[in-house]
Amino acid sequence: MNPYEKKRRWKFFLLVFAIVIGTASVVYSDFFVKKMEREEQLQFQLYVKVTEQSLAMYDDDRYTSLIDLIRTNTKLPVIMIDSEGALIAYQGLDSTKTNYEIEKQPNKTYDPAYFSRELRKMKKQHPPTPIIGLDGSRWYIYYKDSATLTQLRYFPYIQLAVIGLFLLTAYVAFSSARKAEQDQVWVGMAKETAHQLGTPISSLMAWVELIKSRFDAEDDPLIAEMENDIKRLEVITDRFSKIGSKPIVEDHVVYAVIYNFVAYFKLRTSDKVVFEIIGDEQVRALLNVPLFDWVIENLLKNAANAIENEGKITINIIENLTKEEVFIDVTDTGKGIARSKFDAVFQPGYTTRKRGWGLGLSLTKRIVENYHNGQIFVKDSELGKGTTFRIILKSSITYEPTSNA
Repeated sequence: MNPYEKKRRWKFFLLVFAIVIGTASVVYSDFFVKKMEREEQLQFQLYVKVTEQSLAMYDDDRYTSLIDLIRTNTKLPVIMIDSEGALIAYQGLDSTKTNYEIEKQPNKTYDPAYFSRELRKMKKQHPPTPIIGLDGSRWYIYYKDSATLTQLRYFPYIQLAVIGLFLLTAYVAFSSARKAEQDQVWVGMAKETAHQLGTPISSLMAWVELIKSRFDAEDDPLIAEMENDIKRLEVITDRFSKIGSKPIVEDHVVYAVIYNFVAYFKLRTSDKVVFEIIGDEQVRALLNVPLFDWVIENLLKNAANAIENEGKITINIIENLTKEEVFIDVTDTGKGIARSKFDAVFQPGYTTRKRGWGLGLSLTKRIVENYHNGQIFVKDSELGKGTTFRIILKSSITYEPTSNA
């Protein structure tokens, strides 16, 4: 299993664990909510019984005070109305609304609008309980859930939201710190590699010059190819030395840059792979040639590896004048990529080969997006038929890089 798959599996396990914890929290809270609902229902039933008893013993002063004490000890919000909807009694409501401007309006001892709102809430939550009033008519008692029960009902969701926000913040912070640390390690390794390659490359150049002079091999094609490879090593060293630094992009003809690299690359690839460059030969874009060569190299290597027997690699250069962009499509006739892996192929560590670090396309994406302010993605792919990668570059000469890789 490659590192990318391991990373995805760990993320999946963490997600499942978070869902289990969240579900358990909601279920546990729901248990207490239902238990409290039953207790409040019993309190209400007790209130109704005591109220009925109070009405039955209305003329007996011996137990009236005791019954009223028991009835008023219930903290539930309660409203009692007659059959016409007139207010008879209330309890557990907002005291600032139940004694409404007595000094200004002595005949108006409560806020009708407030009671109407509360009564509507009670009717939505619970059905009324009818009792026989003092005049023999039916009275109705309503109640609603207490503030504590209401808060407890919504608490698990608030808790989950807070925990989720905390986990998201922690994940983003951890990922950013980890990415910054990886970037520092990557830049350090790249620059050290460039430094270490410098000495042997200089020695190789000297040895080639010595061979040419001693054996009079100035025009030997083998020596010329050796020189090309040494120059290639110099380019690679220059690439590594540029990592972590602000790149310098210049105006270049895209076709010429790609043609020069393909001319070098195809001599070092199987003869069964045919290369073709098509499209507008005059399209210009702002490029850092050593780094852009690295992009094309990674794409062509992957394309060549995807071709098992004979095949073809086509590079199509298209200019989008409307958006001042250049499209570069690299198409192969290889084994293709599953649609579910279109994004995964750019993740560090993702590879389908037994040998390899899985960094080629990750670096390619980094160079295109961070150094050239462009885009790269899998435009199309079909298993058994081939794949097309698309690069989008800015062709505007006003472009300036905004970030470092």
